[in-house]
Amino acid sequence: MRRRACACYLAILVVVCTALPAKSQGFLKVDGKRIVDGSGQEVILRSMGLGGWMLQEPYMLQLAGVAIAQYDIKRKIKDVIGKEKTEAFYAAWLANHCRKVDIDSLAAWGFNSVRLPMHYNLFTPSVEEESVAGQNTWLPKGFALTDSLLSWCKANKIYLILDLHAAPGAQGNDAPIADKDTTKPSLWQSEANQQKTIALWRKLAERYAGEEWIGGYDLLNETNYGFLNPADKNGCADTLNAPLKKLLNDITKAVREVDQRHIIFVEGNCWANNYKGLLPFADSNTVVSFHKYWNYNDQASIQGFINIREQYNLPIWMGESGENSNAWFADAIQRLEQNKIGWAWWPLKKQGNNNPLQIKVNTGYQQLMAYWKGSGSKPDTAQAYQALMQLAEDSKIENTVFHRDVIDAMFRQVHSTAIIPFKAHVVNGSAVIYASDYDLGRSGYAYYDKDSANYRVATSKNVVWNKGRVYRNDGVDITVCNDSLTNGYNVNHTEDGEWLQYTITASKVGVYDIGFRTAAKDSIGQLQLTINDKNLHPVSLPVTGSEQNWVTTIMKNVPLAKGSNKLRVTVLRGGFGFNYIKLQPSRKNNK
Repeated sequence: MRRRACACYLAILVVVCTALPAKSQGFLKVDGKRIVDGSGQEVILRSMGLGGWMLQEPYMLQLAGVAIAQYDIKRKIKDVIGKEKTEAFYAAWLANHCRKVDIDSLAAWGFNSVRLPMHYNLFTPSVEEESVAGQNTWLPKGFALTDSLLSWCKANKIYLILDLHAAPGAQGNDAPIADKDTTKPSLWQSEANQQKTIALWRKLAERYAGEEWIGGYDLLNETNYGFLNPADKNGCADTLNAPLKKLLNDITKAVREVDQRHIIFVEGNCWANNYKGLLPFADSNTVVSFHKYWNYNDQASIQGFINIREQYNLPIWMGESGENSNAWFADAIQRLEQNKIGWAWWPLKKQGNNNPLQIKVNTGYQQLMAYWKGSGSKPDTAQAYQALMQLAEDSKIENTVFHRDVIDAMFRQVHSTAIIPFKAHVVNGSAVIYASDYDLGRSGYAYYDKDSANYRVATSKNVVWNKGRVYRNDGVDITVCNDSLTNGYNVNHTEDGEWLQYTITASKVGVYDIGFRTAAKDSIGQLQLTINDKNLHPVSLPVTGSEQNWVTTIMKNVPLAKGSNKLRVTVLRGGFGFNYIKLQPSRKNNK
């Protein structure tokens, strides 16, 4: 079965039990092209973004194409369960989605910082809701949540970076990421929205001015707005970015009135990648924060930002990335760290497997989604409320699915091509090894799949690396399995030349009959088994008439050495599904 969050708890026990009072190395600050701590030591920020907590993007709840943005999600929920129960759901969501144990786990895994995507409406009402025009009412909820998060970061000696992800009115045309309501003026169409944004940052800076574990202020996430030409919807061709520069300068001025020490992180237009007209910055304690999604991981993909670092003598930070495969993660982080660039990943948890923690989808929520998508009837209030409260409960780390392969790719695989077992495969008599439990490691070392990452920004080809979208986040295609003996998953969409490797431990020297459990709808498959680098004869696999009609093909008299053995299965002719390998002592063992 899937690895559960208990693995996280085992990982964090040492951190929790040996925690000492948090003692900071001093405020982070800019030193030429470096970010350094108070002792002058360079700090490479390795961060995780808490997307989905204060701001729900529809895709994180499998509502892409169903809801426009968070305001629309809330509207749909209210339509089903009413205002009072909607408020109860969001109170539970905020209480459960991020807790101290989440931050304990991040620190145990190797992160030294957290990026908090903030929604302004947890800190202050919209300008339309203020009873007096131009007034700024301060709401306790957002500040209390941030205070708690900061205390957890302090306890783990990791930095907290505040990120205004949804500004008043929304800072871009990409509605989900900033909760944009197109019936209201945007940030750029409303002076009142801009003034509220400035006031919010001044309030935050005033509150946290003395906090050394605040790593800095990320003023405005991913502006994507055509200032010069409305046809340039996301501002990627804007050559001046004058309104953005003015607002960033105005915010910085307000921050510096109350806080002279914290780093200012500044993002450009075009989802943080267009800096034309913005440089140089007037403030000397400023870092350029670019974002990187779905492009190649070669030097050219980051060279433009390195040029900015060199030309303007300031640090750069890759302030957001993710939503790709393990192979892409390892390659991207390796490239960034080779160039002494810190990074922040996105997100920690959602309903999806390409992040460390996966929130499960309960049956009631599936029925609710079906109603919203027009393929099911409207559930009654009690059923819908129960489903949503279960969703909030399932956002707790102990109820999520822990994807150890994602963390392994982001840390160990960045520095090593070594392979390690995904699960312990011990052969002491007969044994079953599930195909989806191949070794942990980089593409080309633990496995090989022809589609191992999505490079759609560079290629315009949107690739789903794991076509089943379950269990693991490598390029290997895995789907739900219905065989009588199963761990719940099988490898499918096999192609010629792909392979999987398994580390198995035999209790003694022996000879085994090996059964390959496969299914193929309409084409004969073929595989080759390699044991400890020795190729054995190819095995032909029959047509079974269905992708879930399973048969076993036996290869006899395969020798295993005592101790560790390396077993590789190579697809010579693809098109078959692969459930498991079964090892059974051969009659030769008895001779």
